[in-house]
Amino acid sequence: MVKSDIKDINLAKKGVLRIEWAAREMPVMKIIAERFRKEKPLKGFSVSGCLHVTTETANLMETLKAGGAEVALCASNPLSTQDDVAASLVRFSKIPVFAIKGEDNRTYYKHINNALSIKPHVTMDDGADLVSTLHKSKRDLIKNILGGTEETTTGVIRLRAMADKKVLKYPIIAVNDAYTKYLFDNRYGTGQSTIDGIMRATNRLIAGSVFVVSGYGWCGKGIAMRAKGMGARVIITESNPLRALEATMDGFEVMPIEGASMIGNIFVTATGDVNVISKECFLSMKDGAILCNSGHFNVEIDIDSLRKMSKKRRQIRDFVEEYTLKNNRRIYLLGEGRLINLAAAEGHPSAVMDMSFANQALCVEYISKNYKKLEKKVYSVPEDIDRRIASLKLKAMGIRIDTLTAEQKKYLESWEMGT
Repeated sequence: MVKSDIKDINLAKKGVLRIEWAAREMPVMKIIAERFRKEKPLKGFSVSGCLHVTTETANLMETLKAGGAEVALCASNPLSTQDDVAASLVRFSKIPVFAIKGEDNRTYYKHINNALSIKPHVTMDDGADLVSTLHKSKRDLIKNILGGTEETTTGVIRLRAMADKKVLKYPIIAVNDAYTKYLFDNRYGTGQSTIDGIMRATNRLIAGSVFVVSGYGWCGKGIAMRAKGMGARVIITESNPLRALEATMDGFEVMPIEGASMIGNIFVTATGDVNVISKECFLSMKDGAILCNSGHFNVEIDIDSLRKMSKKRRQIRDFVEEYTLKNNRRIYLLGEGRLINLAAAEGHPSAVMDMSFANQALCVEYISKNYKKLEKKVYSVPEDIDRRIASLKLKAMGIRIDTLTAEQKKYLESWEMGT
């Protein structure tokens, strides 16, 4: 048995079937895995991953291992681990996994350190906790690291801040910024899985509700789109005037959170910022308001203030905590304010993670071949990787597109020809 810290190895048989089910919707990853198995482009490289431990992540880890890499995995969120998947990776794929759903904060960071024990050449992050740990307390390992990848918006923001302050010690590729990631994973994946998490946790009817989405980035757009499609009256709160204008043009009501808090039934945060829903909002909410978060960290809802201003708190359903305020109104917090789509549901559908994790796999390969040319900064995914993934996905879906003629290419590249 490989080194690990998981909930129960006996869950492995269930996990392996679920991993197989996810793989059926991940044809691009299958193509990459087949090539990796033949070429072994990652032989001699070790990869530490701090990602949501899901069926899709399992397929990514197995692809990296097929490419010759030594891999180790920990969770990027205390509530996002699927324990049967972790068990399957340990038992059948012989991959070290350090992740237990519901782990406390101390265990979470112990697991990050466990994943770093293989002395990685490449880091793979979702939220930048792995990179942050390396820079704060494991600096002796940095000399071995050639580069890393980052999966999500929140992590990219943190890493760009590090690069701007000249404290980032190795290059990072921002997988989140690939078109084949954020246009599909962030929008369609987050949109569907967030609604799924809310419904699994509450079994409440979306139709007819006042559904408040804080943040109109790609994740917020996807959530708003799906809530509207299910019959909700959707209100957007934003601080960015361009996004607020876009939401208005998309047909949504836009107002400050103070106004929305008085009329909302269901609230979802997707901003990446802190205390978006604050004490003042709680005081004006209706009895029975439901709060949840789809941002990476559990900081978007001011949970500390909610606890302090409540006279009673109880777990009323799985992933649903009831807070009774001193004015006797009840507020329901889902999934401890953590990622609701992974806390109460299964995360993004495999079909979109197919593209996101194809970016991860190909970017690790890119780092292994080009690390000597890379500086200590945050890079975009190379355009040819992005386009290759889109082409492979279209081919797998049986969709054909046009090919430019020589005349058309010449026209697009010229400046002489006009009317």
